[in-house]
Amino acid sequence: MSWIVDQHTAIFCSISLIVVGLASLLSKRKHVGGLPLPPGPAGLPFLGNILSIDSREPWETYAAWGAQYGDLVYTRLFNQDILVINSEKVAKDLLERRSSNYSDRPYLPARLPFGWSHNFAFTPYGNEWRLARRLFHQGFRAEASLAFRPVQIRKSYQLLSNFLESPQHFAAHLKTFSSSVAMSAIYDYETAPNDDPFVTIVEKTNNLGLQYMTPEMTLILNVLPFLLHLPTWFPWATIKRNAILCTKYGIEMVETPIEYVQKSIAAGIAGPSFVSDLLRSRERQGPDRLADFDEALKQSSASAFSGGSETTITMLLIFVQAMVLHPHVQVKARAEIDAVVGKHRLPDYSDRLSLPYIEAIIREVARWQPLAPLAVPHAATNSDVYEGFYIPKGATVIANVWAMSRNEALYPRATEFIPERFLDAKGQLLNAEALTIAFGFGRRSCPGRHFADASLYIVIASTLALFEFSKVKDDQGREIDFVPTYAVGLTRHPDPFPCRIVPRPGVDAEKLASMFDTVA
Repeated sequence: MSWIVDQHTAIFCSISLIVVGLASLLSKRKHVGGLPLPPGPAGLPFLGNILSIDSREPWETYAAWGAQYGDLVYTRLFNQDILVINSEKVAKDLLERRSSNYSDRPYLPARLPFGWSHNFAFTPYGNEWRLARRLFHQGFRAEASLAFRPVQIRKSYQLLSNFLESPQHFAAHLKTFSSSVAMSAIYDYETAPNDDPFVTIVEKTNNLGLQYMTPEMTLILNVLPFLLHLPTWFPWATIKRNAILCTKYGIEMVETPIEYVQKSIAAGIAGPSFVSDLLRSRERQGPDRLADFDEALKQSSASAFSGGSETTITMLLIFVQAMVLHPHVQVKARAEIDAVVGKHRLPDYSDRLSLPYIEAIIREVARWQPLAPLAVPHAATNSDVYEGFYIPKGATVIANVWAMSRNEALYPRATEFIPERFLDAKGQLLNAEALTIAFGFGRRSCPGRHFADASLYIVIASTLALFEFSKVKDDQGREIDFVPTYAVGLTRHPDPFPCRIVPRPGVDAEKLASMFDTVA
């Protein structure tokens, strides 16, 4: 998304300079003991460094600044202090070891008008966030996530069957897997193969709302807050109209699946699920806690689905793209699977520790193309001092995961897909933390990462066991090359790309059915 909303270019250029200029003149930042701000590029009056940033891929600009100024870079965008972290060390020092000061979120002017209070990933740090995250953690912590593995295996079987029947629709099949496994685990709901109403409303909510949660849109709405309050009939009231529509979608997304579970419980047909377990525990809450509990239940369940399905589908598409572009990786992976698992059954979770190369592929998928290059920004609750530099209270703190993933000291030839970087000379896993980085830092790290990681493993291992991924060929049998492109916003995911998927020799519907029967 551009830094400037197209319809508002003229009004933005004229008014923002006046508003921000006045704010800058009226505000004077106090430094503790005269300590300097972290180094960074010189900015323009009023505008700061906004014109110097690649509006489509700001992480690239921040990484370049990191190479010039260091791992902690200060920049100013309009009247907002921005601290960009470009290394894992600084991210852990601040966001983990000083998490009490860096667990807040910057003010998001679109959060409430767009009905996005349902997603606690954007909720300010406090009691409301703590309760929602605690409920989420109860259902999706490492030990609790083990209960969902039968669902993940069952849904992976359906994915394999879909790949066999119509491989040209691989992206749709991966989307079906990611949404159906999430809906089963969270609501004990079986999604329709196509156009499921619950899945559709979540997609509408995410597609419309996430574009207004990006740092660039946040800056625009902070400078021009009246854009959220224009009357809907006004010609430039697109943002206001979208806010009303997104709120409608959000209410439906949150309420409808919970109502489905409530009806299932009343009818005595509800299976185990994240929401059904919480609804049953609701009876143990005191009357004075019910309102807070109900709101936290809604936030935790909606966040689990909207965030979990997006994470899984994106990383699986990156995996497929990597396999198409790096066929030698597939060859090595299948050799490992054949040696450990054989060709007469499918890999399961008990095989995971014996498949280090598959594990290395998962880690490299997370590192190679980070799905959230700038994660979700943090905010400094109070002013701080780090290695002699002053960090202002209220500063937005951005973890540049993209720069961390491109650290040549840790990941030589960082732009290349090389799973071997996570293995030692004997082929055993090194103690690398690519997945940890991909899912954030400190108290704001993704609490659903164990569930997502388990979905990635079962799909990656089983599809490599049965299928070969390659480039599409033209009429003359020549492979058609392509340059990967990505849709960007708060997250980054592959644009549609050509892919040819064929079963390995001897794999057909009958063989697949027999392999399903061999797995408990």
